[in-house]
Amino acid sequence: MKILIAEDDALTRSAMEKILRAEGYDVVAAVDGLDAMHCFQRDSPDLVLLDIMMPGLDGYAVCRRMRAFSPQLPVMFVSAKSEEMDVAHGLQIGGDDFLRKPFGKSELLARVHALIRRSGLSEKSNTFVFGPWLIEPGILCAKRAIDNEVCELTWRELSMLRLLHQHLGNVVTKEEFIHHCWGFEYFPESRTLDQHVLNLRKKLELDPAEPRLIRTVRGVGYVYDV
Repeated sequence: MKILIAEDDALTRSAMEKILRAEGYDVVAAVDGLDAMHCFQRDSPDLVLLDIMMPGLDGYAVCRRMRAFSPQLPVMFVSAKSEEMDVAHGLQIGGDDFLRKPFGKSELLARVHALIRRSGLSEKSNTFVFGPWLIEPGILCAKRAIDNEVCELTWRELSMLRLLHQHLGNVVTKEEFIHHCWGFEYFPESRTLDQHVLNLRKKLELDPAEPRLIRTVRGVGYVYDV
């Protein structure tokens, strides 16, 4: 999932990048409106977070131009320009949501997740079975048929489960996890991967202390083996 952030304030842009990358999103950042259009044409993002007051082209103009090329592209305005008329105008010209500055991490992620669900960016046909769980990428959750329990997943957790599922019965090395779920440009500390696996076990294992779905292969990586 590739998200384009168009934000001219360096601190805000950096904070948003950090939050979204930690969730497993592939993030592209633009420093102004013209840069946003360049990134849009070059990277074909799945979703756009768009500031309004930017030099060159403002967010409204960028949204109109993107809509001309991609009418279904999910766009969320993120701006301190948040009077009722500003919000209404942003939605009228093609924005799907409006996040007012200042905002917190939880609200940013909740709105991004909601926009992804509403937009249907991941189709139901991408679901897959992981032990007793049905993994549904389109709504970032796992559902257990036996008791209808539902747990939410992050994009990073989803990509890890998909990688394990694709290598059923075979060990996925830590290097493979880093390559596929973090990317070459990001090198997490050795314990970061282990912590993500621990979080997945807490969500999906009947007994996280005695994992049956995601087993450790010491010194190598992890394996999913039904």
